[in-house]
Amino acid sequence: MLPLAALAPAAPAALSVAGDIHTKARAAAKEFEAVFLNVMLQPMFSATKSEGPFGGGPGSEVWRSLLTDEYAKTFAASGGIGIADHVYRALIAAQEGRS
Repeated sequence: MLPLAALAPAAPAALSVAGDIHTKARAAAKEFEAVFLNVMLQPMFSATKSEGPFGGGPGSEVWRSLLTDEYAKTFAASGGIGIADHVYRALIAAQEGRS
């Protein structure tokens, strides 16, 4: 005979841990996609030369890298190019012990 405790629904703490793992995996996947996009966008902006009274100098290089980083984060947050979904599934599969 099955004990009555086995029929009880999962404890809220167990559900919270599972939800926390999925939340962290989703955040890590989006962050990975943002880093990937940043690496892909850097060469595109490094070829752009600044001219005019406010262009050039070491500050523009720093600003350009920060701008590229923000572009990548924004692209990833608004859906990205689909890498985050694949990374998320791979993380969850690895967490569950299957590959």
